Amino acid sequence: MTDCATCPHHEDRLEKGRCKPGDACVQAMSGRQIERFFRENPDLAQGYTGDDFWERRAIAARYISQQRLLELIDDPDEVVRRVLAYRLPVDELYRLIGDIDREVRITVADRLPAEQLEALVNDHDYLVRKYVARRMPAGRLFRMICDTDREVRMSVARRLPPESLGLMLNDVEPEIRRIVAERIHPEALSALLDDPDWGVRLQAAERASRGMLEVLEHDTDPDVKEVARQRLREMNTHD
Repeated sequence: MTDCATCPHHEDRLEKGRCKPGDACVQAMSGRQIERFFRENPDLAQGYTGDDFWERRAIAARYISQQRLLELIDDPDEVVRRVLAYRLPVDELYRLIGDIDREVRITVADRLPAEQLEALVNDHDYLVRKYVARRMPAGRLFRMICDTDREVRMSVARRLPPESLGLMLNDVEPEIRRIVAERIHPEALSALLDDPDWGVRLQAAERASRGMLEVLEHDTDPDVKEVARQRLREMNTHD
């Protein structure tokens, strides 16, 4: 229990009903109580950005002005810097691109202007790169085609311009080749007719031209064969 008598806000806040012991108290070691206090007294937040308790600093950072946020840019606690990543003006986010905390960099990748995301293309954490792949302008995704992480390459395959998907036809992951088969221009599907993965060939069969279907109707997989034959029957019906 905190001692209100020694609190610097005893007279100006407690007596005016703007804080309450056990409920809204900046001296408590409780995030909820601190949050309630600053919600009622946001003008006092700046005075706690240098507090010894990391949670008090982090909550105070939610209430100080954007102009004062840079004072916390080198805060030793990642939770405080995560608040900054959410609140800093976009033109100041570059300061956190090399932050050691993954969550900070993920938030930066989620907020940076798309044209500035290349600064995070080589981030050592795959999840940061995945956020980059989701937001990078599609025409600039070429640098990520050979990313070492499967999840990142899947994001790239979903967004790369169809005319560029030929660069991913030989990806080692069948899930990625299936995405390619789903999105690439139909005339390029011939390169996937003998893919070792039946799911890739099945996806190709859903979009293939007549000539390609005549190849796939003899496929070793019964599902691929059936889709190819069904589509050929439909084509013949409409001829």
